[in-house]
Amino acid sequence: QVQLVESGGGLVQPGGSLSLSCEASGIMFSLYTVAWYRQAPGKQRDLVATITTAASPNIVESVKGRFTISRDNAKNTVYLQMNSLKPEDAAVYFCNAKRGRLSYWGQGTQVTVSS
Repeated sequence: QVQLVESGGGLVQPGGSLSLSCEASGIMFSLYTVAWYRQAPGKQRDLVATITTAASPNIVESVKGRFTISRDNAKNTVYLQMNSLKPEDAAVYFCNAKRGRLSYWGQGTQVTVSS
């Protein structure tokens, strides 16, 4: 049984930081490209960052310089470090593990940015 479990979300003030984690089980995690997406209420789910099996990161332009993605295959975990958070970063953040036609999603973790 494959599971992706996100954690680390919460309430933070503008300018603050959060570190999200996505822990996988039931798959050979190191063989999967992992991505973080986010979805705000009433909006589509958007890609935020991706990290390949070779640990090569790709960050979308809107969060570049503020967010970083990393992975620890020994812990089956991908991280999303979010700094200088803005109200527009508020959303449910999801992780996705993909390998060929295989694609798995976590349940999401809520990030709220508000003073």
